[in-house]
Amino acid sequence: MVEKLSITLPSEMVDAIKSRIEAGSHASTSEVIREAMRTWLRLEEEHEERIEALRIRVKQSLEDPRPNLSAKQVRERLDALYAKHNS
Repeated sequence: MVEKLSITLPSEMVDAIKSRIEAGSHASTSEVIREAMRTWLRLEEEHEERIEALRIRVKQSLEDPRPNLSAKQVRERLDALYAKHNS
């Protein structure tokens, strides 16, 4: 199903669309807009996937059964590891 829309764009965007058509990279204004929408939808989907991955990582972190360490304990462990690998 195809639906016709009427949109208003700033002159810079209109010029960009026209230049794509004149350069031959697109056959029509509609083709440019369809490609732009496909790109935007793909970016939105990728953004949602990244957000979901972050949510999963945060949830895993919050559910991590290992004990919490103080900054001092972390520093001591890192210093010990550094000393072990540099000796």
